[in-house]
Amino acid sequence: MKFFTTGQPNNIKLLLLGGGELGKEIVIEAQRLSFETIVVDSYELPPASFVANSSYVIDMKNKQQLIDIIETIKPDFVIPEIEAINIDALLELENKGYNIVPNANAIKLSMNRKNIRKFACEELGLKASAYRFVESLDELKTATKDIGFPCVIKPVMSSSGHGQSVAKSINDIQNSWQKAKDARGDSSLLIVEEFIKFDYEITLLTVRNDKQTIFCEPIGHIQKDGDYIFSYQPAIMSDKAKKASKKIAKTITDGLGGSGIFGVELFIKGDEVYFSEVSPRPHDTGMVTMITQSVSQFALHVRAIVGLNLQFINYGAGASGAIKATSISHNPYTKLKDEVFSEKSFARVFGKPNSKPGRRMGVVLSFHKNSSQKALSHIKELVKNI
Repeated sequence: MKFFTTGQPNNIKLLLLGGGELGKEIVIEAQRLSFETIVVDSYELPPASFVANSSYVIDMKNKQQLIDIIETIKPDFVIPEIEAINIDALLELENKGYNIVPNANAIKLSMNRKNIRKFACEELGLKASAYRFVESLDELKTATKDIGFPCVIKPVMSSSGHGQSVAKSINDIQNSWQKAKDARGDSSLLIVEEFIKFDYEITLLTVRNDKQTIFCEPIGHIQKDGDYIFSYQPAIMSDKAKKASKKIAKTITDGLGGSGIFGVELFIKGDEVYFSEVSPRPHDTGMVTMITQSVSQFALHVRAIVGLNLQFINYGAGASGAIKATSISHNPYTKLKDEVFSEKSFARVFGKPNSKPGRRMGVVLSFHKNSSQKALSHIKELVKNI
């Protein structure tokens, strides 16, 4: 493969739709190969805009604006990094010959919990929790009786746990309904899921192109209100469960197709594995790969997209912990302890222009040669009282 100087007409041009912390790392990895990078987002100064060659602000849900910016720039690859995008624009652009990563249909399926659950369970036959879709409070009450308590209630379209709750009894239904309806994204349809009493949950980062599929070591994670706060790699699991996880991950990613990295979320109960969700892009829990692997999930995403070799070395075990804002600010800062920066730990500060309670502003990473649990304990100590 030939690598050209950035800005030359024959150089590879990557356009990211979304410039958050994950997009920032994708841009950095693309810049290391001298690719031209363009970031498009819905607000000024997203983190990735500071490291990209250029950036633009548009209404990401406006079909025509999205089509216009892409047809003006004419990128070699369009890389969605967020879910709040007009999917009809991506489908139309793909029909015109633009390379949507991994492909427009995969994004359409995975960004909507109804679409991906029906595809995974009803078309591919993957095992998952029982589920129902509802549009009204009365339907929700009926569905919870069918599913049983406790159950998980969330909008079919949302991200980072927004609108998600666990209803433990009929008395929780009204609050769960309201929380889902107040979430960002499309809350016109909700999904009610059986609450599986799983032992733990993992993200299995699955990287594919037209030549091969590879897997990173499984990543365990701890969530609060449906949003990641800690992750650790590798998650300790039986050989049988690991094999089943890889089979499910390959089935769903082969079904979606295209090139790039997929974050396949799975519930593990003993040796049983249940499909949960899939993201056709780098995963927030996968930030731990910046300290555990010779090639991070972000670099693997770029390599898969352009057709480079996907092999890498596992350095050892590690953990990550999210740094979250506690207040509203238009000039936020992140205060870190000196001990965060050591021979076995460091931080990444995202540089977001505004903060609000719960917004992820950075991540702390810790390495341990042999034990992800020791790395996790270290992370918990480091992020305490940040």
